[in-house]
Amino acid sequence: MSGQPNVLFIISDQHNAKVMGHQGHPSVRTPNLDALAAGGVRFDNAITQNPICTPSRMCYLSGQYAHNHGYYGLGGPRPHGLPTLLGHFRRSGYRTAAAGKIHCPEYWVEEDSDFFREVCGCSVGGCAEYNAHLQERGLLELRDDLSYPEHGGRGRQSVDGRASNIPYEDSPEGWVVRQVMGFMERSAEEGRPFLAHVSLPKPHQIYAPSEPFWSLYDEEDLVLPPNAQYDMARKAPHLRQAAEHWRRGEWALFEPRTFEAARLRKLHGYLGCVSQVDHAVGELMAWLREAGLEEDTIVIYCTDHGDYACEHGNMEKAPGICSDAITRIPFLWSWKGRFAAGHVVPGIVETVDLSATLCALCDLEPMETSDGKDLSHLLGGESGEVHRVGVTEFAWSKSLRRGDYRYVHYVPEMFPEEYSKGFGELYDLQADPWEMDSLFFEPGYADLVQEMRAELLDWLIATTRPATVLPMPRQEGWQFLTRGQSSVNRDGKFPPRLVTQLRSRNYL
Repeated sequence: MSGQPNVLFIISDQHNAKVMGHQGHPSVRTPNLDALAAGGVRFDNAITQNPICTPSRMCYLSGQYAHNHGYYGLGGPRPHGLPTLLGHFRRSGYRTAAAGKIHCPEYWVEEDSDFFREVCGCSVGGCAEYNAHLQERGLLELRDDLSYPEHGGRGRQSVDGRASNIPYEDSPEGWVVRQVMGFMERSAEEGRPFLAHVSLPKPHQIYAPSEPFWSLYDEEDLVLPPNAQYDMARKAPHLRQAAEHWRRGEWALFEPRTFEAARLRKLHGYLGCVSQVDHAVGELMAWLREAGLEEDTIVIYCTDHGDYACEHGNMEKAPGICSDAITRIPFLWSWKGRFAAGHVVPGIVETVDLSATLCALCDLEPMETSDGKDLSHLLGGESGEVHRVGVTEFAWSKSLRRGDYRYVHYVPEMFPEEYSKGFGELYDLQADPWEMDSLFFEPGYADLVQEMRAELLDWLIATTRPATVLPMPRQEGWQFLTRGQSSVNRDGKFPPRLVTQLRSRNYL
């Protein structure tokens, strides 16, 4: 061991923060995630910066808010000059790996990884190695993690559920875990610290968990969330429209093809997929113990965004800005003997905090391009506010979490016909944890709505990374590019903290 800790950064896709045993879910089985939480630190109010895959993953790996890196859709061209967490650690002597469903802009993560494996075709290079593995095993034609082959085009990204054709050891999760174990073993043999980014595709649909995870659950015993069906008159128009679509049941592929039966199959498959992810996490933790690396490795489990998991009548994640089910995520940290075992942090933290915290824990220079904050003191058992608010962003809408309240802001252009005077959402999560009663139009909450709106405006202004201001601050160091009297980070912008250090306020 080099003296610096290893990092095992595990991210799943679309895991609802309520759907874990230690969060009191009535049906799901997650023994390994429960053990990780019990042996480490769990953040109960961790907020994702974006409610879809690519932008959220970019927030983790760059440490930047979405309005700074500028990506709100899936995929896209490589960001000009934007550093990644993997590249930053690699420059500091770490071996880096990215394996699984990476789902980032082209060539951004690939070129900062000593070891790269993709399983879902969401990154450059596709999933050639994984498909070759399935071909060798005679399973390629049965592959059903991206679509149900027996249903052709209708089967792609379906939210209906059944058991997978593929055994766990040959599933994307099983294959990725083995790939990463090999990488970690080789790094340990070389005496080099590693940063392994493990991206597990589930529990994102297709909801076809391998055995034995499908058979862990019986649909007759499943408990629907309290907000599975209620009067949604105060909800956002596009959420109501989505719920109406799902209720028609036209998406059902298997018998019986009623909404009620298909909804239970979706929940059945989703819970099985969560348990499959849990098992993969358990395999990685067991490998660390057997390799004698548990006390030398920081482990993080999180997800890119949540899933409705049948909340609000919806079957997947869209429209995600509307719900705590999507914007709040699991965030578990473990480092045996170093973090406060069993510590629960109730305060708001954000996904951009990953980079700042890992740099501090691994004694690396902070990433100047990161917007995040260091959570090290909380991991040591301390308390205190890190963020007054936590914000999830779409291009035309934002969700702001502050204390027990969650406010959603939509620009007037979102719903001009239904709400000519504007529309928003406001929830008291203490009184209404399942978000069934929006307070936005209640006269008694008008002042709070205005206060939250002003808070969001201040946050957007104060966290934006400018390309130029007057006067321009001058900085030194390898993370800055200096031309004449101007200094900017490698992404062509500079940190908001430098704005606060300017003596002149004339042009701010």
